[in-house]
Amino acid sequence: MKTVNQIYINGEFVIPHGTEIYHLINPSNNEKIGEVTLADAIDTKNAIAAAKAAFQSFSKSTISERIDYLTKLKMAIEKRKQDFIRTMIEEYGGTHQFVTMSNEHTGAWFDSMIEVLKNFEFERTINTASVRLLPVGVVAIITPWNASNSSVASKVATAIAAGCTVVIKPSEMSALQTQVLMEAFHDAGLPSGVINVVTGLGNVVGTELAENPGVAKISFTGSTAVGKSIAKRAADTMKRITLELGGKSPNIILDDADLDAAIPMAVSGAYMNSGQACIAPTRLLVPQHMLDRVNRIAKATAERMVVGLPQHTDTNIGPMVSVKQFDRVQHYIKTGIEEGATLLTGGLGKPEGLEDGNFVKATIFTDVSNDMTIAREEIFGPVLCIIPYQREEEAIEIANDTPYGLAAYITSADRARAVRVASEIDAGRVCINGFSHDPFVPFGGFKQSGIGREYGVYGLQPYLEIKAVLN
Repeated sequence: MKTVNQIYINGEFVIPHGTEIYHLINPSNNEKIGEVTLADAIDTKNAIAAAKAAFQSFSKSTISERIDYLTKLKMAIEKRKQDFIRTMIEEYGGTHQFVTMSNEHTGAWFDSMIEVLKNFEFERTINTASVRLLPVGVVAIITPWNASNSSVASKVATAIAAGCTVVIKPSEMSALQTQVLMEAFHDAGLPSGVINVVTGLGNVVGTELAENPGVAKISFTGSTAVGKSIAKRAADTMKRITLELGGKSPNIILDDADLDAAIPMAVSGAYMNSGQACIAPTRLLVPQHMLDRVNRIAKATAERMVVGLPQHTDTNIGPMVSVKQFDRVQHYIKTGIEEGATLLTGGLGKPEGLEDGNFVKATIFTDVSNDMTIAREEIFGPVLCIIPYQREEEAIEIANDTPYGLAAYITSADRARAVRVASEIDAGRVCINGFSHDPFVPFGGFKQSGIGREYGVYGLQPYLEIKAVLN
């Protein structure tokens, strides 16, 4: 059994003032694999004080110095790639396929910010005035359990590029992964206090970060409910916020699409990261006259999916992160059945032979109406809803009929048509004919999927304050 009893403040590993113990459970078998001592409000205050002190000099660092720091961080994190993969599989239950891919691209967050810095103008002239973009201050980084390492790395890279110092609150459920991250950050050799890490509960550490006047900005990735709570608490001290929240992403299959290619890709996409992904296209919108064929292909695809132990290289869907998350997904499957959706495959209960872990069957509902609970609420598990439509205009209407607006997907043989439909969709990112990612392209949501953008130039700007000096 592993023990995590350190946090990282002011360039040192320290014993937390907090004494509460959190048990780490392997989601594949629900056996205890470790314990973490959680930080408390005093630890958080100490981390904020260290970051605030470090900000005085770090905020004045040059572009070349920040590029050097980003390069060191990238090298230190990539050196621990295998440790991240092993730990993420054991602690989170991420499949070998997913975590290997995820950690292959971790360095890209630092590379993209280095490239942004090379061309970014921190001082500009408007008429006779000088407009200066200055680091906002101490940034609180709050990240979820479903992509802990990647989420922390992308936000840290942006903060360092801006000249900000950080206090990171990762999920307590990711403590073993966080231990590797802390060690990598330390090995990178940045000035003391620039990066601080306090693992603790949201209602303790998160509350202190949201309310403490020493924090100038919060960058949060997680649920919409928690994001709203953070925004309310941050308002009293007028903190700047970037919130990347939930999603219920539509995937529109137009009537000219190649179903034999589009539907298997759609099913695989819905099950990305075992369905525990905010951008997963879990609403599949298909022409009514194609529904029977779509159902046949989707069912066959889902039944080929391997639900199994995450360390196996052929596993497509691993366990849910916790018993609580497993129960949540089961609740939604039960609700879908009760509300009259047609269960195409999967359903309640665990796959045979995997009863010890938090495994969910690869599930598809069809003949789903967009007003059903399973079509409106984020399930965060391997559950796909197939929703038929009559006309293209109706597909757009259904796609936008949601409180969310994080991502959307469109498949068509006619790219110009797909682009035209994309222009009508209320979402921060729309992918055409596949699943694309670019660390330079802004990411974030419309409506209740968040506030602000991350990645690239658009992600850097929210970490900067604008000062105009008029002559």
